[in-house]
Amino acid sequence: MKARLMACAASVALSVAVASGAGAQDLKFPVGEGPFNWDSYTNWAGSAPDLSGQTVTIAGPWLQPEDGFFRDVLAYFADATGAEVIYTGSDSFEQQIVIDAEAGAAPNIAVFPQPGLAADMASRGLLTPLPEGMSDWVGSNYGAGESWVDLGTYADQDGNDQLFGFFYNVNVKSLVWYVPENFEDAGYEVPSTMEELKALTEQIVADGETPWCIGLGSGAATGWPATDWVEDLMLRTQPADVYDQWTTNEIPFDDPRVVEAIEEFGWFARDDAKVAGGAGAVASTDFRDSPKGMFSAPPQCYLHRQASFVPAFFPEGLEFGTDVDFFYFPAYAEKDLGNPVLGGGTLMAITNPSDATNELMKFFQLPIAHEVMMAQTGFLTPHKGVNLEAYKDDTLRGQGEILVNASTFRFDGSDLMPGGVGAGTFWTGMVDYTGGKDAAEVAGEIQKSWDALK
Repeated sequence: MKARLMACAASVALSVAVASGAGAQDLKFPVGEGPFNWDSYTNWAGSAPDLSGQTVTIAGPWLQPEDGFFRDVLAYFADATGAEVIYTGSDSFEQQIVIDAEAGAAPNIAVFPQPGLAADMASRGLLTPLPEGMSDWVGSNYGAGESWVDLGTYADQDGNDQLFGFFYNVNVKSLVWYVPENFEDAGYEVPSTMEELKALTEQIVADGETPWCIGLGSGAATGWPATDWVEDLMLRTQPADVYDQWTTNEIPFDDPRVVEAIEEFGWFARDDAKVAGGAGAVASTDFRDSPKGMFSAPPQCYLHRQASFVPAFFPEGLEFGTDVDFFYFPAYAEKDLGNPVLGGGTLMAITNPSDATNELMKFFQLPIAHEVMMAQTGFLTPHKGVNLEAYKDDTLRGQGEILVNASTFRFDGSDLMPGGVGAGTFWTGMVDYTGGKDAAEVAGEIQKSWDALK
């Protein structure tokens, strides 16, 4: 549910970019033009197999204009091999792919918006493992590589874990947005650790200003922005394996480590002096309206933690890097947990194997298969071999750097939990908590709702 909300918001953000002229039409770059790793492509193309007469079909959720950008990528594979590659996008992809796979009429490759459906289809024998060597390649060539291997590894029909998913186009949630001019006027510096972020928060309060804008309002989905905060803070207070145990309920929701993360969120959100409108306004402020306080004169707040889609709700005409910018939601230096990143992403999986399909999956390892998308749309990749200059703007480039430098990547925890918890009691519990309810009590009630589903 929350992932769908984010996908809709991201689509709005993309529409804004296209309307402003960025990626307004399909563009296949002539070989040698653009800041791409052409050498790796031409070296590969020079020894690529002749696949003339063979066809690879791909189905996924990408519609206009992203489908055209993706076809630009596929054209380089077709040029080198002679194969025909056909991509078909659908807004009902998740329903259709199951129907087609069960009927034996699946495309060669399916592009899944989330790993849950892919994992389910793998367990039913409807997916084929990725070509041999892909696991080692991802582990070595993606930032936080082992995380991406783990996220793409599912149990097959016999219960054996195998790599089924190759992640292609991801998003970042671990971001804090701010207005550089406001920082400059006040003499503030961008923090690089959580300790520094907390010190900055306290300094802004000491200066008589309000540090944060936080809004949890989202209609029937009110509360989800707080779950993102808690997930990010879980990754910054506990090792990744504890986060994984939490999302599967191997440790209960009211475990002291989870309660600690909730209370860390409360440090920011439950203090009237730290949040615009006071703590009582957090739950009632719509998440789409929340960042606007940064742009008022004088500013109502200086900081706003939100995912990469949030510029869709900023005032029009802003110049990124000047009128607004972001920094990585930092980790605690004293905890030595690296640079964890929270986010999501699409993955490719083989639903109808063929030799040409395997070759195409190998092609997606090339930097060019990522760089052409990077140059045209809001595409982000953890591929360490890409030229970051290929990103179409500085905002995407900065987020790409965060991905490449991540030590751990994890998916949104509430999306991994049962719907009644992740999109139910977790949301409402965070509203209760910001309203003053005890963290341990809230966590206990969420655990009871999970127990009721067992």
